[in-house]
Amino acid sequence: MRNWLLPEHIADILPATARQVETAKAAMLELFRTAGYELVLPPLLEYADALVSEGDSALDIKTFKLDDHLSGRQLGLRADITPQVARIDAHLLSNRTGVTRLCYAGSVVHARPSGLMSSREPLQVGAELYGYAGIEADLEIIELMLATLRQVGVDKLRLDVGHIAIFRGLAAAAGLAAEDTRELFGALQSKDIATVRELVAEVAEPYKSAFLALPELYGPRQILDKARTRLPSLPEVELGLMQLSAIANALDGQVELSFDLAELRGDFYHTGLMFAAYAPGWSEALARGGRYDNVGRKFGRARPATGFSLDLRDLVRILPERDAAQGIRVKARDLAAARDTVTALRAAGERVIIDYLGESAVALDCDRELVLAAEGWQVVPFN
Repeated sequence: MRNWLLPEHIADILPATARQVETAKAAMLELFRTAGYELVLPPLLEYADALVSEGDSALDIKTFKLDDHLSGRQLGLRADITPQVARIDAHLLSNRTGVTRLCYAGSVVHARPSGLMSSREPLQVGAELYGYAGIEADLEIIELMLATLRQVGVDKLRLDVGHIAIFRGLAAAAGLAAEDTRELFGALQSKDIATVRELVAEVAEPYKSAFLALPELYGPRQILDKARTRLPSLPEVELGLMQLSAIANALDGQVELSFDLAELRGDFYHTGLMFAAYAPGWSEALARGGRYDNVGRKFGRARPATGFSLDLRDLVRILPERDAAQGIRVKARDLAAARDTVTALRAAGERVIIDYLGESAVALDCDRELVLAAEGWQVVPFN
């Protein structure tokens, strides 16, 4: 018999877990709905140039590409839903001029896994807010992200916060070329200090010292005061530190906070605040987000934007148990006579299982059965 194997980092989700995943997804989308976020369902497949922003080599490498036999153009399997939602806001919802809140839940596909234990088919759930550049929007998204994780039972959360505009401001002031900026961005993302030193060896002061200081500027909110003494006074640096201080003030006492000015492990399209949620027992972030202003420009409308997303597959082991209620057996030969009762029970939310083979209660996962009594069809214990 042939042994069917799935590709590496691809896995099935079996019945009990699939129900947990779908229940948790529905609860997350309901939480988003009550906060004013509208659900969108972008396609899994679209033209590749719509899925990857120019210069975003990391996302480009993750994206599977194939030829479209109808148009002759290159298609891509989405590796991230955020660019698609930005397209929807910029193009299909361009008549909306105020704040737009959108959410989504769907599979994405990665040509390469993000980590040793990562799936190449994450189930991405997220929420995004367009049309407001104020720090209040970032706080709304952060609080929604924390509430989403707490809803499925994640506790002892720690929030790591950074600000990519500080890095971008330093790179611009230092006159770094686009390719040098990308290389330095990648080295800081991976915390490769030796490569950072090599890349900034010829950079003029005070920017050389500032780049070398970034990996050391992490810790509690006091690190923001240290940053003010070690980084040059640039508009991007001042604004970034001011916004990080606002986050510290707003979330003080609500969650354990840590600041990291070299926390750049988002996507290249991010432009401002970046944040990630961690918890004991997980080696990687459970959710990530940040500000990505103007990512919709390529679709015809540049707007302020902030959002977060998570991979629901990462949370499988702690998702709330599915409803433990067992089903009701109805013998196949009784089905025609009991049809109305079966329909009524299912409408009331009961699981009614048709038994074709005379199986056991355990095999059918039933603790009750439908039998005909003098009073009509009755539900009685089934052992």
